[in-house]
Amino acid sequence: MTAQSYGQFCPVAMAAEILCRRWTMVVLRELIAGSTRFNELRRGLSRMSPALLSTRLKELEEAGLIERVTLGRPEVHHYHLTEAGRDLRPVVEAMGLWGQRWVQTEPSLHNIEPGLLMWDMRRNLDCSPMPRQRCVIEFLYPELRQTRRHWWLIVNDGEVDLCSIDPGLDVDLYVVTDLRTMTRIWMGLSSVRSAMDDGTMDVSGDPRLAESMAAWLGLSPFAREPKRVV
Repeated sequence: MTAQSYGQFCPVAMAAEILCRRWTMVVLRELIAGSTRFNELRRGLSRMSPALLSTRLKELEEAGLIERVTLGRPEVHHYHLTEAGRDLRPVVEAMGLWGQRWVQTEPSLHNIEPGLLMWDMRRNLDCSPMPRQRCVIEFLYPELRQTRRHWWLIVNDGEVDLCSIDPGLDVDLYVVTDLRTMTRIWMGLSSVRSAMDDGTMDVSGDPRLAESMAAWLGLSPFAREPKRVV
């Protein structure tokens, strides 16, 4: 029995000993969302220290929830969910649905962060309504400091890349808004149309991309779940 043990045979208590350490469920969220490399995990966990991430990955590996595979030259570690880890998908999704329903809106909007927002938008973007040629979309958040203000989504042949440094490509669509508005849209608390109507979002450039933005824009997997608290 370790110092962290609840000392109970109850399966809930035993599962909590593995899953309820700080950041563990959020690491699992990233793995379930498809991140497999350390740097990919870091982009979704920007406020987690690399040392702590390494520790949590080692703990999940020891618990049999992930396996580490080394591939390529130079060698790169990839982290893959085991059967036990994949079996946690409905648990993580249930926690997300509960949070969407019952966590108050304002406290959640105190934790907005552009890197995580844009990373989530990248992996949830729907390429199917977009033109078949390469599309470059620049998001500008004027209230942020210069180094965090500009973000580019590059869509090409069904693949989506995210850049925080100017890629030097012609931009097809410019989206100017504040981070809070974009986060509200991502969480399903507002919409592209309402933000454009009330002047909190300005969209210019390719009219096809502008008109279809609500269709291709990546939203939270929980965005369609209605809030049950204000």
